[in-house]
Amino acid sequence: MGSLRRRTTAIATVPVLLGVLLCTPLSAATDGTLRIGIFADLHAHDTNSPLDHFVLVGWQERLAACVTAMNAWPADLMIQLGDFVNGRFVLGAELGDPERIPAILAAADAVYAGFDGPRLHVLGNHDVGDLTKDEFLDLVDVERTTLSVDIGGYHIVVLDAQYRPDSSDRGDEFWYMPGFVSPSRLAWLRADLEASNAPTIVCLHQRLDLDYEVRHGGPEVLNHLEVRDVLRADGDVIAVFQGHDHWGGYTMIDGIHYITFRSLMDRTGGVPPTWAQVTLDPVASTIEVSGEGEQEDYLLRYPGEE
Repeated sequence: MGSLRRRTTAIATVPVLLGVLLCTPLSAATDGTLRIGIFADLHAHDTNSPLDHFVLVGWQERLAACVTAMNAWPADLMIQLGDFVNGRFVLGAELGDPERIPAILAAADAVYAGFDGPRLHVLGNHDVGDLTKDEFLDLVDVERTTLSVDIGGYHIVVLDAQYRPDSSDRGDEFWYMPGFVSPSRLAWLRADLEASNAPTIVCLHQRLDLDYEVRHGGPEVLNHLEVRDVLRADGDVIAVFQGHDHWGGYTMIDGIHYITFRSLMDRTGGVPPTWAQVTLDPVASTIEVSGEGEQEDYLLRYPGEE
């Protein structure tokens, strides 16, 4: 089978991890549980953002600590929920040369590659601040920005929300932009969910559960209601994993758990490295989030099992 790189509009369920096309479902723990390591919003960069109070230069140690913890656990799978790298623009600092951003991204992915298992990348808005989607994919050796994998008894969907309202790809955006899921991605999502009867986790960067957020002057994903309708109609989606909001959050909508994970990034004054160990248990019908650092703990029942 040939390479599927950059074919982001095909409607298919394709288990693709790190450029490797897998022909069989991935395996999980023998007891049926699935253990997922989660981190969000690393913002790897070589310059801090003094006006935002973001400390972006210490990402190597924080990410390495996260990877080490997931190997020791051990996690069956790791997922990073976007804004893996920061664009060159930060508030209160010189822009500098945009040509340095690809090297920062490649260095961050090299640390992430220290995880001894499959890894997934969710595309965030800052990831395309100075890069096109194709450039991001090439640098992290991933085939698609939207894909799904079957692992253990679960279906995991990675959804790209980095589109303009005219459905063109975001890229080289320079500064913040709201998320949007293009009609072709929505059609892919609907078809992908219909093809699976397994309990499903959907992962994307910006939050779907906020109808209005003051910083953004509206929803974080412009067509969030359409996306939520697709998830609700399927009936197998048990949770949505999100990033973007560095302070986290939790909501239940239409019986689906929306979990927003806190940022791994440091801030002025110092915060501990923050990530989550998520255990999906099909026997107990639970989603257990065990947080490190500032991440909250949750013990949630599958929808309909409360």
